[in-house]
Amino acid sequence: MSLSSNSPGRDTRNRKRPLAGSSNTGHFDTEDDHVSSIYNRPRNRSAVEKLLDTEKASYAVVGALTALAFALRFYKINHPDQVVFDEVHFGKFASYYILREYYFDVHPPFAKLLFGLAGWFVGFDGHFSFENIGDSYTEAHIPYVGMRALPAILGSLTIPIVYSIMKESGFSTVIAAFSAILILLDNAHVAQSRLILLDATLIFFMSLTIYSYIRFRKLRYWEFTAEWWFWLVATGAFMAFTWGSKVNGILTVFTIGIAVLVDLWDILDIRKGYTMDHFWRHFAARAVGLIVVPICLYLTFFYVHFAVLTHSGTGDSFMSPAFQETLIGNEMLLNSQELRYYDTVTIKHKDTKVFLHSHPEKYPLKYDDGRISSQGQQVTGYGHNDTNNEWQIIPTKALPETGRGRIVRHEDVLQLLHVNTQTFLLTHDVASPLMPTNQEFTTVNMNDHSRHNDTLFHLNIIDANEGDPWKSKSGHFRLVHVPTKVSLWTHSGTLPEWAFKQQEVNGNKNPTEKTATWFVDEIISDETGIDIQNRTEHVAVKEPKKLNFFSKFGELQLLMLQHNAGLTASHPYASNPINWPFLLTGISFWTESEPQKQIYLIGNIIGWWSCVVALSIYVGIIGADLLARRRGVAPIPDPVRNRLWNNTGFFVLVWAVHYIPFFLMNRQLFIHHYLPSHLASTLVAGSVLNFVLSETINYPISIRGPTTRARPAMFSDLGLKGPVMVAAFTLVMFIMYVYMAALTYGTPGLDGESVNSKRLLSSWTLHFAAKKTETI
Repeated sequence: MSLSSNSPGRDTRNRKRPLAGSSNTGHFDTEDDHVSSIYNRPRNRSAVEKLLDTEKASYAVVGALTALAFALRFYKINHPDQVVFDEVHFGKFASYYILREYYFDVHPPFAKLLFGLAGWFVGFDGHFSFENIGDSYTEAHIPYVGMRALPAILGSLTIPIVYSIMKESGFSTVIAAFSAILILLDNAHVAQSRLILLDATLIFFMSLTIYSYIRFRKLRYWEFTAEWWFWLVATGAFMAFTWGSKVNGILTVFTIGIAVLVDLWDILDIRKGYTMDHFWRHFAARAVGLIVVPICLYLTFFYVHFAVLTHSGTGDSFMSPAFQETLIGNEMLLNSQELRYYDTVTIKHKDTKVFLHSHPEKYPLKYDDGRISSQGQQVTGYGHNDTNNEWQIIPTKALPETGRGRIVRHEDVLQLLHVNTQTFLLTHDVASPLMPTNQEFTTVNMNDHSRHNDTLFHLNIIDANEGDPWKSKSGHFRLVHVPTKVSLWTHSGTLPEWAFKQQEVNGNKNPTEKTATWFVDEIISDETGIDIQNRTEHVAVKEPKKLNFFSKFGELQLLMLQHNAGLTASHPYASNPINWPFLLTGISFWTESEPQKQIYLIGNIIGWWSCVVALSIYVGIIGADLLARRRGVAPIPDPVRNRLWNNTGFFVLVWAVHYIPFFLMNRQLFIHHYLPSHLASTLVAGSVLNFVLSETINYPISIRGPTTRARPAMFSDLGLKGPVMVAAFTLVMFIMYVYMAALTYGTPGLDGESVNSKRLLSSWTLHFAAKKTETI
């Protein structure tokens, strides 16, 4: 990447002549056509400014910042030698890759594949379970430092990328260093990038996406050249890596998508003189670079994911039976058997894993809300193995004495006989105990033929075709009542003491309800006495089945979306997005009681609040400029205004798209979800600081094409006050960083009073704080 200063107006290369009418690029433009009135004397620039903007000085600055980034992120990276926070998840996923055991997670696999590769590279055999926060790595001889080194390296390399983004955007070395320092000395970014967590990978590739897109836009006067194509495709590739690292990486895709749509809208403007052929060429190029390339890479991540995870594992139960039967050693593959009429079986609910259960006790005459029940035999969901879980499959049609005609098949109508009480499963138009809108399930004596129709159920096997056999383990099914069309269903609600606090089973009025899915867990016996384990020729088949990649991919994507939306349980460190920019809350990552050590994820309050101030100033500047120009006053020169609107505006877009959508989510949210937006806010802060300190900018910065007329050059001149102010700010931020370092690195231990002193805001929930005593 280029780190040197971009001399305004330079044209350093000879290339083929671009298409006529291609001299503009759209909303995120960093130049302005109306600059004839701009006058600048570059020889009067500050000597310090000119020295810092030399190529050697720029490399020296970014080299020093990068070296310090590595030092801060690798400092005591071996501490603690215990599992910290979400290392229980992402370390475990790395072990699954090494063991090749299938798992399920809401995030795409790219970053986790990198952790698996890092673990394999440093000699991890995958047999450590990462079961609990606080489990010792040292005692288990786990090479955890090598695995933590991956995010630490990526987090460190984010610093020069942020610096380069600002340099490529036309800002001086001082301003670029300022934005990089806001990340370099941030406690939250450092803490997050020292552990086996996904955010460092996400942020690294997000910053590369921004950098590549800016490089691509700077070549707009050299459209369709090799370098133009390179940065277009690089943008798409890094966008895919971001998207593949964590589910909220999709926000980076939306950011670039919005920018590209604005760009294409500008090219479509007939006043620009572009032909429709020219527009469609641009559209096709962006479709290839920013749609086809990212999607192909994203699919590749999952292809590798499925290719590696070929053995049965903890994620089996999330997947469909067809998916599970592709995994080596899966129970469905090994033990699934065809079911026959008169088999006695146990039936489990797919989601809650309770058995379909009944016992002789009756429903009470009246429920607490005054409703009357049928006083029929209770049907419930029970979590333990019990003979009252046993049901016999009874046919409703004539069967041959032997042969495959006795196999139960998809869309058969059947009855279920509760073996211990010799009663048939039944539902009817009586409200269930806990949900008046759903039907009660009960049973009726097998000799009571007056209720025969109410005991009939349609067997609907999931994803089956007509005539397919019903199988244990793999044959997920819905049982739909023939007369009323309700589905046998259960939920997590528990019944009162009169039902021994067992789970309620009722009839859901949606016959295709996805959560009304059950499976036969075990075949207890049949009427013949034949060995159940060896009665079909299919039992011996051990080879995994094949399933189309796109079927696997589609199924997993849907599950990822469903489970991500379902992460709504409360968490003591969950927080509202409105709190994040102000650092009102953090996250306790790890504690150790005896030496009173802890890791608490919280940002550098100096840096974060400065970014909030910068965002506020930017809004104020833009608002004041709009009002002034509405009255015919132009307080800001066009090139400076253009930079604020388009380049800084792009940074604000990145911030907003990575932040605002969280207000629409109902799932658990934590402050680390703000880190991508925080990085964008540091870019805004650098731009605003340049505006505050200088009335000018480095202009123009884009590569001038052969048909682009030369423009008068303008130079940003921060004078001596720029370096002095940034140096002073860095010192203050470093002091705050060091002051909070014990919470970032988890060492040294702090006594109660020291903990209280680190608690800069009352909303921070730190451990081991001393109790305040009142004095008289």
